[in-house]
Amino acid sequence: MKVGLFVTCLADLFRPRTAFAALILLRRAGCDVETPRAQTCCGQPAFNSGDSADARKLAKNVIEAFEGFDYVVAPSGSCVGMLKHYPELFADDPAWRERAKNFAGRANELLSFLVDVCHYRPLGVELKALATYHDSCSGLRELKVEPQPRALLANVKGLSLVPLPDVQSCCGFGGTFCVKYPAISNAIVDEKARNIESTNADLLLGGDLGCLMNMAGKLHRRGSRVRAFHLAEIIAGMGDGPAIGEEP
Repeated sequence: MKVGLFVTCLADLFRPRTAFAALILLRRAGCDVETPRAQTCCGQPAFNSGDSADARKLAKNVIEAFEGFDYVVAPSGSCVGMLKHYPELFADDPAWRERAKNFAGRANELLSFLVDVCHYRPLGVELKALATYHDSCSGLRELKVEPQPRALLANVKGLSLVPLPDVQSCCGFGGTFCVKYPAISNAIVDEKARNIESTNADLLLGGDLGCLMNMAGKLHRRGSRVRAFHLAEIIAGMGDGPAIGEEP
């Protein structure tokens, strides 16, 4: 199957390792993968701020960049959630609404795609550590991504997974929410960090870089020893590299 990898802004600018891990995993799962150079932001910040005009411009560019692929896959439930909202942007434009609907139907979050579509199981991956997993809001609530990450982790030899207290609570990032309401955001992520530390885990894992960067930043400021990774990096065998926030 021909897959277009939607890299996402955060992976491109702050954590390329996540995008490379996604590429490795998709190829191991038997996909023919390309990363269209014309891709840009999914438009979520503009959409969430009420700037529908710019959100439509970005959406058109993304749709055009990924036409011709059987599937569009991104290592972010948040971005995929936005891709699936594209038809709403073109409610008054029949031609683009149909293109957006077709595109949205082909958009998939990476971890669920590997499990539900590719039936992929990581083999030969070993990492001796105690980890806890955070379910990001968009992936969990919009896309129903919950069992898939845990199914993938169950195949990593030596890795033990401990439940995260109040796991379904938001981390406080929320895209533009953390900018608009910084005090509330900080209070939420502080509670999340305390819950993470209470597990005594070595690693914090997740499937969305926005959440992971937010939590990793708070953990670092608290002097925590917990290291954060996107799950794709772990199952791609890249767990021995720098954690989020540790890059030089």
